[in-house]
Amino acid sequence: MRDQPHYLGRIGVLYGGDSPERPGSVASAEAVLKALAVVGMQAEMIDLADIRELGASLRDRIDVALLACHGPGGEDGKVQGHLEQLGIPYTGSGVLASALGMHKPTFKILLAALNIDTPKSISVLPEHSVESTLTTVELNLGYPVFVKPAGGGGSIGAGIARTAETLTELLRARRDQPYAEYMVEEYIDGTPCTVGILDQGRPAVLPLLTCETDRAFYDYEAKHDRGLRSETCPATLPEEVEQRVIETALRVHRMIGAHGVSRVDFLICPDGRSPVLEVNTVPGLSEHGNLATMAAAAGVSYVELIKRVLDTAFTKVSYVP
Repeated sequence: MRDQPHYLGRIGVLYGGDSPERPGSVASAEAVLKALAVVGMQAEMIDLADIRELGASLRDRIDVALLACHGPGGEDGKVQGHLEQLGIPYTGSGVLASALGMHKPTFKILLAALNIDTPKSISVLPEHSVESTLTTVELNLGYPVFVKPAGGGGSIGAGIARTAETLTELLRARRDQPYAEYMVEEYIDGTPCTVGILDQGRPAVLPLLTCETDRAFYDYEAKHDRGLRSETCPATLPEEVEQRVIETALRVHRMIGAHGVSRVDFLICPDGRSPVLEVNTVPGLSEHGNLATMAAAAGVSYVELIKRVLDTAFTKVSYVP
């Protein structure tokens, strides 16, 4: 930890906004606020919906921002850029890394440039018709496929399509979602595995976590209901696979220029393949979330984890793009 005086200031726990991932953000923020209260730190929750109205007055209200915001507007570089303009230190990655991590098609381009395994995919823009998308999928991917927003998380708006008819339904349903761009990926059968990275002087990998569920895939419900999933942490993986996943997670973290904390998600396949799915630059911070579970397996209590996340606001180099 850095000098204690950092924590004598006013901490703003930023959360919420109008993202579809608001409920998870609220849960993170409430847990963080309780953890900070345990150690006597002065903190308050500030809804992203109020940030624009607060404007420059936010500088008079807080000394540092602890980000517990997920999804569009809170995880994609926008709030990070706003805080940069205000000169308020904030936790985690800067504007560029946040944007790269959130926009999956661009992230996949970077993975491909470094020959890092990731599911093949196509982008579906608002102007693309269902018919043209079906043709592109048939020519380039085949079935089954996995559909998800290009700039969202939490498996919101995601689903598996094993036939053209099901894909048509999912593509038409996207019009009811707040996301503009979607992705259609090759479906890969594997066990979800997540790797937490926490900066402790340099990026350090926490014990790996694997998760299984009886649902069709690791969906929003399974991610938020512990009764719908079974976790193993530390994960029991072949040594070769575990080492490859760890090394790849660190490469991904550095590739986008992430700072302080991140979570890289993989699939572990029966044939040993371990493709990267995505990177999260603002991982969920609830007390029973993946990051907290991995930290606990490393002997780091939840309160200590939040203190370390807070510390990342003060360990950035002088300029972070």
